[in-house]
Amino acid sequence: MSSSSEESGSEEETTQQPPNKKAKTSFLASQPLEAATQQTVDTSKIKHGKQPIIVLLDQATLETVKNRRGIYELLNCDDHREICKKKLKKNPNDFRPDILHQELLALLDSPLNKAGMLKIYIHTATKVLIEVNPSIRIPRTYKRFAGLMVQLLHKMKIKAANESTALLKVIKNPFSQHLPAGTRCYGFSCQGTLYSPIQLAKALVPLEPSDNAPPTCLVIGAMSTGHITIEDHPYIEKMVSISSYPLSGASALSRVCGGIEHHWNIV
Repeated sequence: MSSSSEESGSEEETTQQPPNKKAKTSFLASQPLEAATQQTVDTSKIKHGKQPIIVLLDQATLETVKNRRGIYELLNCDDHREICKKKLKKNPNDFRPDILHQELLALLDSPLNKAGMLKIYIHTATKVLIEVNPSIRIPRTYKRFAGLMVQLLHKMKIKAANESTALLKVIKNPFSQHLPAGTRCYGFSCQGTLYSPIQLAKALVPLEPSDNAPPTCLVIGAMSTGHITIEDHPYIEKMVSISSYPLSGASALSRVCGGIEHHWNIV
């Protein structure tokens, strides 16, 4: 399995920093923001000391761009091909935030997450670290997802509608400081040791998600090209693969979650 997913204009202004107050007001007034909503997640296992699986979606391409109307959008290869080529001097096909969208849907929709046994983080190509509340209901369409990500990058936090619960928030690097002591980390790459989903769960995940067992962290790419390396993540102790065929990130995550659900008897 590849650690990445699949491969897949007018002049505009890019930004990786929050805009000034005037520009931010223009963004908020010109574009309706997607309201963040929640889904029901069983947190009883975590409250009783059960260790959830930690997943890091690495190298996600999340950057904002301001179009001629002064509205901030999520930079992507379909809508901003010219600016990627002429201003950023980069391959437009590298800007695929839709890959992250697909992976989040695969994780958050899984029975493993609904059982309260997933903890998700996002690390972007521009070194922004994001914590994902497992109870968030990610928008199903890419357009609404993009609006939510733009709001997050500019406000640094997304709260649930009419509540104070943070569903998405930017947190401090490095990622390793957020891992519990003793966490065992594994990276996904087509060059890693090959396992079937059930074999992987039996080999890498404790028989039960108890508080005595070391937590497990899985690192998988959210980019269109490239792969995860131990050089970039020195806390990874082993590279693994989930298929002898190239898979999208969403497909790979579905297989991984399915294997762990079978291992832990989550139906």
